[in-house]
Amino acid sequence: MSKSTHSHGSQPAQSAYAYPLLIKQLLHTPLAVAPEQEIVYRDLKRYDYWTLRHRIGQLASVLGAIGVTQGDTVAIMDWDSNRYLESYFAIPMMGAVLMTVNVRLSPGQIAYTINHSGASVLLVNDEFLSILEEVRGKLETVTHCILLTDALEPTLPARFVGEYEQMLSAGSPEFVFEDFDEHTRATTFYTTGTTGLPKGVFFTHRQLVLHTLSLMGALCSAAENGRLHRDDVYMPLTPLFHVHAWGIPYVATLMGLKQVYPGRYAPDVLLGLIKRERVTFSHCVPTIMHMLLTHPRSSEVDLSGMTILSGGAALSPGLARAALERGIDIFSGYGMSETCPVLSLSQGKGPSEGTEPSEIAWRTKAGRPVALVDLRIVDENMRDLPHDGKNAGEIVARAPWLTQGYFKNAEASELLWQGGYLHTNDVGVIDNEGYLQITDRIKDVIKTGGEWISSLELEGILSRHDAVSEVAVIGVRDKKWGERPLAIVVLKANYRDKVGTGDLQEHVKQVADEGSVSKFAVPGRVIFVDAIEKTSVGKINKKFLREKYQHTE
Repeated sequence: MSKSTHSHGSQPAQSAYAYPLLIKQLLHTPLAVAPEQEIVYRDLKRYDYWTLRHRIGQLASVLGAIGVTQGDTVAIMDWDSNRYLESYFAIPMMGAVLMTVNVRLSPGQIAYTINHSGASVLLVNDEFLSILEEVRGKLETVTHCILLTDALEPTLPARFVGEYEQMLSAGSPEFVFEDFDEHTRATTFYTTGTTGLPKGVFFTHRQLVLHTLSLMGALCSAAENGRLHRDDVYMPLTPLFHVHAWGIPYVATLMGLKQVYPGRYAPDVLLGLIKRERVTFSHCVPTIMHMLLTHPRSSEVDLSGMTILSGGAALSPGLARAALERGIDIFSGYGMSETCPVLSLSQGKGPSEGTEPSEIAWRTKAGRPVALVDLRIVDENMRDLPHDGKNAGEIVARAPWLTQGYFKNAEASELLWQGGYLHTNDVGVIDNEGYLQITDRIKDVIKTGGEWISSLELEGILSRHDAVSEVAVIGVRDKKWGERPLAIVVLKANYRDKVGTGDLQEHVKQVADEGSVSKFAVPGRVIFVDAIEKTSVGKINKKFLREKYQHTE
């Protein structure tokens, strides 16, 4: 006979509220402590948290009126806007699934992801109508389309059920958001790997709430570096379609922060909003940080006092230094689409403790695990490696918010979770202070002369040269050595025609002579370009670069 789960006398009251961890619970605090705080969309819309809650109810009423019920999927194609924030809450709160479409994918991939998700309703910005027209005949599950537009007098396209603002004005804010199982799926989005079709990643209400709480705890507990607090003004520089904008809109809403949504990312618009709305906290991939710092208007905007979390790719020492010189408190984080995404943050020891190189070093590391994360570096037999900053292994993790698998893809799900830990396919070391340093993606390690060279480490060395604006390093086949590193470099404007291959090779050679890196790390070739190709989420596209330069001489 099995024992009762409750010891004698500890049976809960029949009327006790179990409080499921649902996304709707994130709204209680801001409505209680900051109901009049602002939410801003470009120069087009400005309202308070009471209005946000009002509009969330209206959106749910509108979707319910066209037949959306619990378990249905609603997809959205939009730039970062207040509409997107409303969808982050209304759709999962009514028990439906929010599917965020990566608008930078090819039309064919967009159609595939919408079909694979089973979306029945599509909210689409009028800037993407041409894409919709191109793929409409391929959409198998969509029955209703709703127009999203900034136009004051919009024209409704054929076969659309209505325009977002007009429909909301007729919707009731009194929609009743019932309780349901916290393990209900809340979101789905698609991650593009190096091969095959995009894979669907999904998260439950419980996972998103726990990620929000842990991330908030980590950001708010920092003494100074990498700190988020109630007086901050938040603006995402990571698309809301990409891993819930790293989950920070949920954190910002729970904290009742002023939030600014910039629409499509245009450097002059972003800089203008930072200046006008006094933005103090953001997050982005390094390429966006580079774009902001090098834009012609950048010098007109005081960026000092901003705190920016960098992730999605390695933060180079050169870019970190450039940000610090502008007064930006820049720090790194680590995670991936499958991890919701945050696993670790490099909130550091403070500039007062040591020299600038040591400060750059901790700011550019992947950091220490946030609360509830079990992070390991292991060998091929899943044995733990020493935390000495030297022994590199694959990074594997457990946390209560990691995706439990890929949507409708059991085989890939089992590979992801082989051995009961989520496999990141990243290689890293952990030092004796617990800081994780990513040394490479497993597929990006360069095997040359019998040694393994980290492309990320070599990029970091090259980025420290005064002439280098941006750099990518890949391995290309070599008959003698197996592979050799190839450096693809964008020079700063005032160094073009002044710096050549030999200068950068000598720069790496000096580091190699000091014993910090193998002599095989000196790149055999350096290619100078005007721009380096990026992926749909702004990361350097190493797969494309390997294909492009594999056979060049």
